[in-house]
Amino acid sequence: MIKLNDRAKDILEWIYCIVIAIILALLVRYYIGTPTIVKQPSMFPTLKEDQRLILNRLERTLKKTPNRGDIVTFEAPEEFYIAPSEADLENPVAIYKDQSKMNWFERFTYNVLEIGKTSYIKRVIGLPGEHVKIEDGYVYINGEKLEEDYLQEGVITDSVGGGVFTDITVPEGYIFVLGDNRSKSTDSRRFGCVPLNKLEGKVVLRFWPLNVFGKVE
Repeated sequence: MIKLNDRAKDILEWIYCIVIAIILALLVRYYIGTPTIVKQPSMFPTLKEDQRLILNRLERTLKKTPNRGDIVTFEAPEEFYIAPSEADLENPVAIYKDQSKMNWFERFTYNVLEIGKTSYIKRVIGLPGEHVKIEDGYVYINGEKLEEDYLQEGVITDSVGGGVFTDITVPEGYIFVLGDNRSKSTDSRRFGCVPLNKLEGKVVLRFWPLNVFGKVE
């Protein structure tokens, strides 16, 4: 016959195991990698809605600056469009909510559990310190035309939706991002440069649907 104390001990051991498993899962998800789902058309045809991806978060953990051409996810800015009258072209940065007013639990659920958080997925175009100019349907980096073989034939790059950040220098600690589906993408042209500390991960693998399984470039 199992004693009550033994039963209580078994229950506690199971609870410990479950808690440890949850903590480990959260650590892996936040610091190493996690799956995600494409929910926007802004990266078409490279990525299509409802495709499943794997994000590498090690580079964020190690505070590495992404490379030009990387496809990354990041926290969506609070303001997805900055009007010309409000834009500061000397400091062309995206506006984010002030998390200093959150308590520890709110920050945990928002940043770690990502509850109530909206993310964007885009391609890295401009790196810290680089001059980015959009002119005549093309992107120029430090005066050199950027070759973008990943774009669909016929796609041009302009100031979509009246975006004003089309001739700027990327501040240190920030990146300039664009969607491959240039006419359907809300990106740095409209909201400015994204701080590196808002990056969530780099797309490394598409695992669903199976007929397009493989590395994403």
